Amino acid sequence: MAISTNYRTRSDAVPLRSFKAKGRPSAIAGVGVYAPERVLTNFDLEKMMDTSDKWITERTGIHRRHIADEGTTTFEMATRAARAALEAAEVSPKDLDMILVGTSSPDGPFPSVACRVQNELDAPGSVAWDTLAACTSFVYALSIADSFIATERADTVLVIGAEVLSRLLDFTDRGTAVIFGDGAGAAVLKPAQEGAGFLSWCLGSDGRGFAQVTCGNIEKGAYAAKDANPYIDMVGPDVFKFAVDIFIRQATEVCAKAGIALDEIDLWVPHQANFRIIDAAARRIGLPMERVAVNIDEYGNTSSASIPIALEEAVRKGRVNSGDHVLLAGFGSGLTWGATLLKWA
Repeated sequence: MAISTNYRTRSDAVPLRSFKAKGRPSAIAGVGVYAPERVLTNFDLEKMMDTSDKWITERTGIHRRHIADEGTTTFEMATRAARAALEAAEVSPKDLDMILVGTSSPDGPFPSVACRVQNELDAPGSVAWDTLAACTSFVYALSIADSFIATERADTVLVIGAEVLSRLLDFTDRGTAVIFGDGAGAAVLKPAQEGAGFLSWCLGSDGRGFAQVTCGNIEKGAYAAKDANPYIDMVGPDVFKFAVDIFIRQATEVCAKAGIALDEIDLWVPHQANFRIIDAAARRIGLPMERVAVNIDEYGNTSSASIPIALEEAVRKGRVNSGDHVLLAGFGSGLTWGATLLKWA
């Protein structure tokens, strides 16, 4: 079981680092998603462990989650989402300068998932590497992509969040097994016109909360401890408090840096960790749920894939229009957090 370190969740627990976007602006030119066909419902889980649809729904807002078939690789799912994003952006893999993959569930220590995706896409020569910041990985990777475009070291960047978390779950532990699902989402970034694209960022971490969300041996890590079957574990109440707090602080920071009011956010796309967390943060920010993208009921928590999956659904359903202020915000193990405000191109 994870150990509690009495991590402080007050708003003054740690200072936040936020900044305005500088240099050549970048924007999201296209998004894509892949989710496994197999669906695991709450009623399926009732047959596997001591839980119920009512118990799961009331505590998480989750009804279903997509689960990869045994043997499915993270790079396969990442590649499927990447192809969809490239098609949406009308970009050829040959035009990619960089491929970044955010994941907490790579297929092995190395090579990177990004290099495997590069090979599958037939895009040799592009820079490719993975980013691991748990559920914040996608936002971290977005910030790297934006920086490379801003400094004109890249023109076209593919950013992917992909997870096969089901292989890290103990299906006798209802505290974690009911929450997570598998999936992949991707976005293509290109230079934007002045005034559009990413406007501001808030990124950070606090290692004092390292024990709040873990996988495998807490003190030494799964490798050093020779943990053959590492499982996800977390201190739920502490994570809940941290998540609501950091969501609110991030939103306030990026809006202030961009020079807009919180009520000018047209759509908030949060990490889909728990509906109660999202709802609590939205109410405290004063943002109506009509302006929040939520699809955790269908996918569960897909970690680094959750934000691009939710964003793609919002775009596909016409909830995002040119000129809209869109807030992307996540948090994760580490503890880590990251948010960005962009003006949709």
